[in-house]
Formats: sequence, structure tokens, C-alpha cells
Amino acid sequence: MPDILDGLDPEQRAAVRAPRGPMCVLAGAGTGKTRTITRRIAHLTASGQVNPGQVLAVTFTARAAGEMRGRLRTLGVGSVQAQTFHAAALRQLRYFWPQVFGELRWELLDNKFQAVSRAANRVGLPTSKESVRDLAAEIEWAKASLIGPAAYAEHVAEIGRETPQPADKVAQVFAGYERLKVNEDGDRLLDFDDLLIYTTEILRSERAVAEEFRERYRCFVVDEYQDVTPVQQGLLDEWLGARDDLTVVGDANQTIYSFTGATPSYLLDFTRRFGDATLVRLERDYRSTPQVVELANRVIGQARGRIAGTRLRLLGQRPAGPAPVFAEYPDEPSEAVAIATKVAALIEQGVPASEIAILYRINAQSESHEQALTAAGIPYQVRGGESFFTRTEVRQAMRGLTEAARRDDLPPDADVPTLTRAVLAPLGLEPEEPSGAQARGRWESLRAMAALVDDLAAAQPDLTLRDVVTELSARAQARHPPTVQGVTLSSLHAAKGLEWDAVFLVGLTDGSLPISQAVNAGFDAIEEERRLFYVGVTRAREHLQVSWALARNEGGRARRRSRFVTDDIVPDTSPASRIAAPAPVRRGPSCRICGSRLVGSAAALLGRCERCPADLDEELFAALKQWRTEVAEARDVPGFTVLSDKTLTAIAEQAPATPRELLKIHGIGQKKLADYGDDIVGIVVKTAGQK
Repeated sequence: MPDILDGLDPEQRAAVRAPRGPMCVLAGAGTGKTRTITRRIAHLTASGQVNPGQVLAVTFTARAAGEMRGRLRTLGVGSVQAQTFHAAALRQLRYFWPQVFGELRWELLDNKFQAVSRAANRVGLPTSKESVRDLAAEIEWAKASLIGPAAYAEHVAEIGRETPQPADKVAQVFAGYERLKVNEDGDRLLDFDDLLIYTTEILRSERAVAEEFRERYRCFVVDEYQDVTPVQQGLLDEWLGARDDLTVVGDANQTIYSFTGATPSYLLDFTRRFGDATLVRLERDYRSTPQVVELANRVIGQARGRIAGTRLRLLGQRPAGPAPVFAEYPDEPSEAVAIATKVAALIEQGVPASEIAILYRINAQSESHEQALTAAGIPYQVRGGESFFTRTEVRQAMRGLTEAARRDDLPPDADVPTLTRAVLAPLGLEPEEPSGAQARGRWESLRAMAALVDDLAAAQPDLTLRDVVTELSARAQARHPPTVQGVTLSSLHAAKGLEWDAVFLVGLTDGSLPISQAVNAGFDAIEEERRLFYVGVTRAREHLQVSWALARNEGGRARRRSRFVTDDIVPDTSPASRIAAPAPVRRGPSCRICGSRLVGSAAALLGRCERCPADLDEELFAALKQWRTEVAEARDVPGFTVLSDKTLTAIAEQAPATPRELLKIHGIGQKKLADYGDDIVGIVVKTAGQK
């Protein structure tokens, strides 16, 4: 076991050696907070102040909890429980439920979409995928904020919250959704928010249960405390009881989840709640070069309304690196192509593809970058969206693992990784990488799942298939996919807590960052968007580029660069890097018939000017529409979410006979190719053969 204080700076040592009791660590990005809090736990146990089995450490992602467990094992305190809030509540609820509810049964509802859709339909609201997702997110916000259906409409009116549907209708959907989760016998489905709510209520109302829990756990550590919601704080309060043995770590400058109900107020008010609390500030940044750190300081330094607890100024500790680059492009395709070229150059210089990220504000911005990377032959993964957990093979794998976890005839001596591979093998997890783009994509997804289970088993020797299913469900809910090799494409929100050698922050225009909803919502929303920019900058270790495009791909409407990218941010000493539009950058698609530049989304999608003659294959178009109907019915989704009519028209006009040709059609990205490429090419070839 390493020396607990070895390699720590003075502030980290102060945090580690502080006496048992309330402590608040204000830790800036890259300042080694995980290292500090795990060493603190090790110090408390090594000095006899607490038993390792009596420590509960909680954080917000399964990845962060796994990293914490790994570090604790290295420090010789592997028996410390390190989990997410939801995983900890799930474990406690399974243990205490029979004592409180007797024979009543419950199951985890890992996807609320269908139940919310049914509740929305009953009150006459739209049930499109987008509408139901908005309603589900609003219900999650309300439950995280401890707001029930009866109080919802009045509360959102009081705070001026924008709602996805009229507030009274949302309240009706909320109430209907809650009713649908309870059957006639009283058995119920619990969603992830219910795990926290029910566990809190049991501890609050059942004295014997609370005493048993507090006898078991006496010391608590909470990471990312700026992201705590009222329901999580309520559970933490019940865990603590009358004790104050609590260490919290956070950075109010990285508060970017207020839309989920998170608030930094618990972090900022900590020393007022606990008057004798120890306060430590970590400001030495070990992640990023001084050049990146200085840019991060300038970005957050322009924030308005900052209170004392947010005024951390990072101090770069790494050797000097290249200056951040600021680049302006004429349109989004040009931006994507230029960045793909720079990514290829970094890879050629020895930067691993997995250490490069392209970060954007909204998931819709990924499409042009997916196409540019594909055209350049650069592998990539899309993180933080649904692209992983909605893949056909991933859904099949999760169903298979769920069914296997319920069986009682599994070999008693078989380990979980072996059982997992037995489930995944029939779905395409072969010993060797297969040929063919679609088969490789399927194989890569399944291999990532198997590797995740290997990591879970290494961290948790008593892992069960049921634990695997719970972990995968939690990751799907949190949009936290396993790691797949390649350049990472990610929204800024999904990138929180991660880091790469090279980061490209793209699409920094007003309306994207800050997003248009924030511009309309006012001061607090704008400042949260600024913090999101700050989070993006601090993801980079060495190479960083910030870029924007001044015209939309469709229509050419002018934009202006983000209000956050001020003249104070862009260095005047580097005019060449301030506006960089390299000559070789492609200026958008051209008509495949006359060669002129295409203007407008419809023209770009069809690949021809609207004035140029169409060459639509009517038979092929009819066959494609029939195929789309069958796929949509099988997936229980609207047809346009499979492929739009315009995309079908483009395919029927251009008749792509290979996956590579299909990928050239605007509207077909890597995801669509993986899902439908073989089917579409097969229809094209079959139709051509019948003539």
C-alpha cells in the first residue's frame, strides 16, 4: 500500500489529514479531488478513526464510483462502499423492503417511456417520441425537486418554469404515471427516482430501520456535491441522522445540471450548516497545460454574479503546451471537414484516437462530424446520447441478460463474465473481429459490454447477473455507455468528469452556446451555459481548439460567434489563429447534376438543385417505403424516425449499391448505416435486378 500522503500537495494533505467530522473541499477542475478524497478515507481508517466497512462514499456516475473503488482497493481499503446515490438506495431498499412492506412486491422500472406514453394518451397529449421524452424528463425534474403531482402546476407557475405542455396537463400525466405503477394487489414498479424517495421515507418513518442503517454506516463522503438534488440531499440527511461525519467535494463553477433539479446551494451553504466544518480549496490543476488553464480562468472569470464559494482560480502545474486555437469557418460542413483533417494529423503524430474528443452543445450537431470522420476513415464513438443503448444488438443483449438473471438453473460455479459472454455469443460476440461494417459495429458494441462486465467483476467479486442488469439499466438511464475505441463525439453535458489529450469545442455560436432556450430564459440560464463552456475547456489536457461556423448548413442564414468567445478570450496576439478558414476546406455539397453549390436543406438532402431534373426510381421508392413501414411497426416508432421521405427520395434517385455509396447520401450517418445499411443496399440491388 502506498504512503497515504505520498505525492500530495499542501492543500491536498490538509484535506486528507483533517480530523473526522464535517469537511468541505472546493476542488477546481483537474485538481485531484478523487485522489484527495480516497486518500482521506484511507487516512481515517488507517488512523483508527473509522472502520472501512462503516464508510459510504457516493458519487453521480457508475464510472466515477468504479474509479473510486479501484483507488480505494489500491490503498488497502477495498471494503469501503463506493456507489452512486441510486445504486446505494437500491441496495438498501432491497434489504429493508421486506421488513417494512412484508409480502408486497416491487420491480425496478428501468425505462418509463411506455408508462408515460400511456398516461399522456389518456389526457389527450401527443405521444410522439420527442413529446413523451420531454414529459418524462419533466417528471424526473419534479421528483428530484420533491414536487408531487398535486403541487406541480402551482410550483412551476410560482418559479416561472417553462413546461413542455400546459402545466395542468403535465400534472395529470404525472399523476396518471404514478397510478400506472401500482397494480390491484398493491405491488408496484419503482423508477430510479422512487429508489431515493422510498429509501428516504423508510429511514424517516421506521425508527428501527434507521437505527440499523446508522449503526452500519457512520462516515459519509459525497463527490460532485454541486450536483445534489433536493431528493438526494433528503436521503443524505436521513443517512446522517444527528451525525456530522460528512466530507463533501465539489466545484460550483461546474454546476451544469440545474435542469435536472441539481443546485449548488448545499455546497455553498455547507459551512453555514456546519459551523465547525473544515474548508479546503484545491486550485492546482494537474490535468491541463498552463495555456488551457489560463483560457479556462478567463472564461469563468467573465461570469457575473459569482459568490465567494465559486471563486477558484486554477494554477496550471503541467509543462507548457500549445496555445489554444480559435477557428472560424464559413459553414458547418467546412468546420467538420477541417476538424476531421486536424484529427487525422493528431493521430498521425501519435495521439491515440481514443484521446481525442469533439464536443458540442446539442446531440444534433454530431451528424456533420460523423460524416466527416467517416469520409476520412477515422473510427469514432458517440457518447452520452442514445446511440449506444438504442442499438438493436444492445437492446437484445440487455433483454438476454435480464432473462438469464431471472433463471434459477445457472451453473453455480460459472463466473459472471463467462455467463455474460454465453448470452452475447449468439448475438454476434465472436472470438475474432468479423468483416463487414455492420457486423463489426455490432461486434464492437457487444465487446464493449463484455469488457464492462469484466471491469465490474474485477471491482466487485460477488457480482451477480442481476447486478449487471441493474448497472446497465442505470447507465442507459444516465446515458453513460461503455468505452468503444475511436474519437469521442459527445455533448458537453455527457463529457462532464472526462478528459482527453485533445479536445475540439465546436459550434460555438449564439443559439447553440448559449442555447436559444437559455437566451430566452434569462441571467441564471445564460450563466449556466457559460459554466458549460468552462467545463468543455477544462476537458482538454494539451490540445484545444474552439470553433464556430457563421452560416447554417441549410439556407446559409448568418450566425454570430458565441457571446462567451469575447475579444478578451480570443488573444489579439494571434490574429492568424483568431479567424482560421483554411483554403482547402470544402464549402458545402454541390449538385451531382450541374455541379453548382447547393443551398437549402432539401437540395442538400437530395444531392441536386431543385431546378435540376429528378431521376426517381418509382419501384425502388415504393419498396423503400414498404420496408420503412415494416421497420417502424416492428420498433413501434413513427416512420419518419427511421428515415424521412426526403432521404428515401434521395436513395431512390441515386440508387446506392454499396454501403460506401449509401453513406454519401446526406441524411445517412454512421448510425443509420449500421442500423439499416444492409437492408437498404439489399433493396436497391434486388430492385435493380428485377429490371
